[in-house]
Amino acid sequence: MLSPLVMATLLLFLLGAAAGLLLQKLPALANRLNSGFALLGSLAGLVAAIQIFAQGAPVDGQLWLLGSVHLDMLAALMLLVISTVGVAVALYSFAYIREYQGKGDVAIGALMNLFLFAMVGMVLADNALGFLLCYELVTLTTYWLVKTNPEAAKQSRLYLVMNHIGMALVLIAFWLLCRESSSLEFAALREHHLAGALASLVFLLSFCGFGLRAGFVPLHGWLPVAEPVAPSHISALMSGVMVKLGLFGILRVSIDFLGASQLWWGYVVLIFGACSAVLGVLFALAEHDLKRLLAYHTVENIGIILMGMGIGMIGIANQQPALVVLGLLGALYHLLNHAIFKSLLFMGTGSVMFRLHTRDMDKMGGLAKLMPWTALAFLIGAMAISALPPLNGFVSEWFIYQSLLSMTKLGTSVVAPLAVVMLAVTGAMAVMCFVKVYGICFCGAPRSEHASHAREVPGTMVAGTLLLAAVCLVLGLGAPWIAPHIASYGQALVASQMSVATGATLLPLDSSQAILSPPVIAITLLGLFLIPLLVLAIFKGPKLGRRHAGTPWACGYAYEERMSLTSGGVTHTLRQLCAPLYRKQPQLDLASALHGVSDTSGTTGWLLHGIVLALFILMAVGV
Repeated sequence: MLSPLVMATLLLFLLGAAAGLLLQKLPALANRLNSGFALLGSLAGLVAAIQIFAQGAPVDGQLWLLGSVHLDMLAALMLLVISTVGVAVALYSFAYIREYQGKGDVAIGALMNLFLFAMVGMVLADNALGFLLCYELVTLTTYWLVKTNPEAAKQSRLYLVMNHIGMALVLIAFWLLCRESSSLEFAALREHHLAGALASLVFLLSFCGFGLRAGFVPLHGWLPVAEPVAPSHISALMSGVMVKLGLFGILRVSIDFLGASQLWWGYVVLIFGACSAVLGVLFALAEHDLKRLLAYHTVENIGIILMGMGIGMIGIANQQPALVVLGLLGALYHLLNHAIFKSLLFMGTGSVMFRLHTRDMDKMGGLAKLMPWTALAFLIGAMAISALPPLNGFVSEWFIYQSLLSMTKLGTSVVAPLAVVMLAVTGAMAVMCFVKVYGICFCGAPRSEHASHAREVPGTMVAGTLLLAAVCLVLGLGAPWIAPHIASYGQALVASQMSVATGATLLPLDSSQAILSPPVIAITLLGLFLIPLLVLAIFKGPKLGRRHAGTPWACGYAYEERMSLTSGGVTHTLRQLCAPLYRKQPQLDLASALHGVSDTSGTTGWLLHGIVLALFILMAVGV
């Protein structure tokens, strides 16, 4: 039976959206209700997800809004992701919405609740119609949220065009699936596995269609365009949660419905993931705009998740149960981790913009002293995204390394060793990028008048960012206890396909081989930090002579404003070495081919709406 908390989650989000629409003449009250209902709805969803995990079994039910509902471990994980980020974003929005006072702030709050409702509805739906309607609602609400920025009309149109192309591809894939099974219910799609060329066609359509939502290379064009111009708490939801819906769709279709039956499907996912990881971080290094830099890191991390997914699919096709569990463990853990630390970084950036009103890193500097709590939270997020131990990003990337190394032992392909190298290069460049970001934005002297007069943001904004920083620590230090549960989610996701195909059962993950102990790593690192202090305390000699007052040599600090590095100077050498890739960047971006489309009138948008609506009707009537 479906938990009442799930129904309460959806109802609270709808009430939040209604409050924003009905109380537009009372914006202060409407904004508080918007954020309050979003907070309560997210908390209800969080508790509901934890209940599903505790039960360890799927839950089915009916909702009049969505029809049949099925909460398996994958859907429960997605509900956990949406709800955790939703709680932090709702807290953050109580104060942050002041930045948009008189600029459609009530609409932002109402649309945020509708956005959360649509994402939760999509992961709950167990039929094609409810799934696709929520998927389309996600697209439309995001479009209007981006468009609340009066200077983002072009960016919002590009987002709408690209995601409607993806929606059309997904609709065709679902039409083929539903036509063959003669049903719109996912239960029928799971029982009626397609085979041969038709299955491959459905895989490719869904991979490209959902890929436009996920934003991996070369389908990433809208990400660095639309995400930076959205309100920062909405950017957190888009980058941390919404793009994961594309990955959720790929997993649903390729593994849940099609059984990942073809070996080359897994290699396609792995190769696109590896290329997206390297190119995403390479493009991020060249950015001076902090939000665009974070958007490109989304491209990078989506690639890393795809690598784990591809390994899991290769394991299914090769009948390698341990490889399946390890690959999907890395993918699902990194999906959760990326949602947390990327939302944290976007919210931290929003806090900086709240005081400085700029995204240009070269106009920041010295913020660690003036905004200490924001700086601390951002530092934790930067360390997590750089995969530094003992934080959560390190844990999930370690699992993906382990799955790639396990794959190399099969000796069947050169792809796995190359992928290991590409992942290592990605990690090194990510560290370099966030050393640049934190050093320029938070260290040194202020680089502008606004930076020199910055102060800490309101308490609810600090609470939202620190909450996600704490979750980064919990997911890292608690990995020995959390990872086995996520591994079981991967088992539940693919167990039926492998047992039906071969009668095999998934082997339990050998924790001694794959799971490190982040608490031990944390204690070791702390010990290494304390050892020099201890040595100095023991061997400190007698003071030599008297202390003399005077001005010490300050290593050029008096000229810091003229001598300090810029964001471009830090990466100048790398950008010179990779200049051919940067010149070819537009050719690697599908959005460049659609550049003119976003400048046109609403004709293209209405045409795409018509195509999507026609495909909806065709699917419903044809099935």
